[in-house]
Amino acid sequence: MLKLLIADDEPLVQIGLKSILNWADYNIEICATAMNGAQALDLIAHYSPEIVITDIKMPVMDGLELAKTCRERYGKLPLFIVLTSYEEFQLVKEALSCQVLDYLVKLELNRDSLEAVIKKALKTLEELLPTQKPSITGSGLQVLQDKFFIRLLHNLFDDEEQLYRQAKDFGLDFSASYYIACHAGISPPPTITEQNHLLSLYSSTLQMIREILGKTLPCYVISLDLKHFCIILMLDSLITNQELTSAFFHAFSMVHNYFNVDIYITAGTPCPSLALISESYQEARQIFPLLDKEKKLLFYQDACQGTSTKNAFNMSLFKEDISKAFDEFDTETLSHIFQEITKLFTDYPTRYLQAIDAACNILYLAISLLPNGEETVSQIFSDYPDGYRSIYRQATVEQVIDWLTFFGTHLCHLLDERKKTYKNHIVSNVQKYIGEHIEEKLTLNDIASVFHISPNYLSLLFKKYNDAGFSEYISQMKIARAKELMAEGNLKIYEIADRLGFESAFYFSKVFKKITGYTPRDYQQLKPL
Repeated sequence: MLKLLIADDEPLVQIGLKSILNWADYNIEICATAMNGAQALDLIAHYSPEIVITDIKMPVMDGLELAKTCRERYGKLPLFIVLTSYEEFQLVKEALSCQVLDYLVKLELNRDSLEAVIKKALKTLEELLPTQKPSITGSGLQVLQDKFFIRLLHNLFDDEEQLYRQAKDFGLDFSASYYIACHAGISPPPTITEQNHLLSLYSSTLQMIREILGKTLPCYVISLDLKHFCIILMLDSLITNQELTSAFFHAFSMVHNYFNVDIYITAGTPCPSLALISESYQEARQIFPLLDKEKKLLFYQDACQGTSTKNAFNMSLFKEDISKAFDEFDTETLSHIFQEITKLFTDYPTRYLQAIDAACNILYLAISLLPNGEETVSQIFSDYPDGYRSIYRQATVEQVIDWLTFFGTHLCHLLDERKKTYKNHIVSNVQKYIGEHIEEKLTLNDIASVFHISPNYLSLLFKKYNDAGFSEYISQMKIARAKELMAEGNLKIYEIADRLGFESAFYFSKVFKKITGYTPRDYQQLKPL
């Protein structure tokens, strides 16, 4: 079904749009609703809807800015339909110039007017969808970017070359001279306790921080959970802590004035290479528990003056084993890792900060690196009132160890149950990726790095869960695409070979004959073009 997202800060308008039509009759499902443009932007990234109905005037980010941003990021989709009032017609003209499909006047909104514009959208989609070039966009790209950042923060890349190659693949720009990692937390108003409200508040807060802080300091803002996030600052030259403090307070005071939330943040030391950002992040995480209502910002250099605060838990010590265990659903290795970590803190019962840091590190990795990680971890802690965020209630090392033991035991049990399904899921996603990038040069090592699994393991999975091996499957898909290009009749054989990434026309002909039984030239003579 096609997906529709509704963005309007008036709940009654949302309800009206949901109920005015039987959306299933149009093969449409309402995938999400948003109260402002910033929240809508995050939901669009997550759900990749084909249609968005949005109010023009909304808090944080208006509908016009939302449409412009989506055009820049995603191209022609999603289609935008804007809601407006009579006095906003000048904005409607501006919206239409931004390739908005159509507009609806709220006071005139009824079944007929909505149905007419939806039919217009469906007709436009019929023309657009077949021509959209497959690519990793929307929720798929966001998931890969999230996993990239988690690996970056915990030093889980094999080498610097792999790090920068994946950054380029996922459209992330790291060309700065210096980087600083910051760990931040959100303290919402005590009156907001309902999960959906917290999610909306968190999403809107992060989007506002991205918009405001990004105007002063180039940065990436990475969501960790409903209470914490990370900021990676990218600087062309070093700046003083006073300058950083000014930029942070400007952004966070505006967020506080708008959403009534407090932001707590710690910053690690600057590093000259992105490959060293995990050290800066570990520093920021280590001093985060030192914050309180009077001290909401702290720099690692200031916290360490005259003291020794090293020996923070470093996930990189376990990086190869834990990464491989998550990638391959190796529950035996995973169980051993949990036992090692709990034994480490049993032997050092006074290191509470390191223990809570270790638990949070493993929690973030599980959520980000496992397929449906959030859902899996939430299921494990479904009997806890605050779910997996119960880690923040553990007040002693002994309590943290009990929490980790419970987590490890149930995680291994769930992964054992779902192992075969997940492996099929990996193969299915790899096949989809190959189909979307078939005109590029595809290698086992490159695709394995995209999906964060070892080349040998990917090869084994393909042999077990696919009719053809990895290389054979790619050859079959490339030849199938070659047939399509030959049928179009616009390219010569050597041009097709080059377009599909073959090293030479001779090798292309050899592969083509092996799969079809004909040379490309003989095949052209057999097929009416």
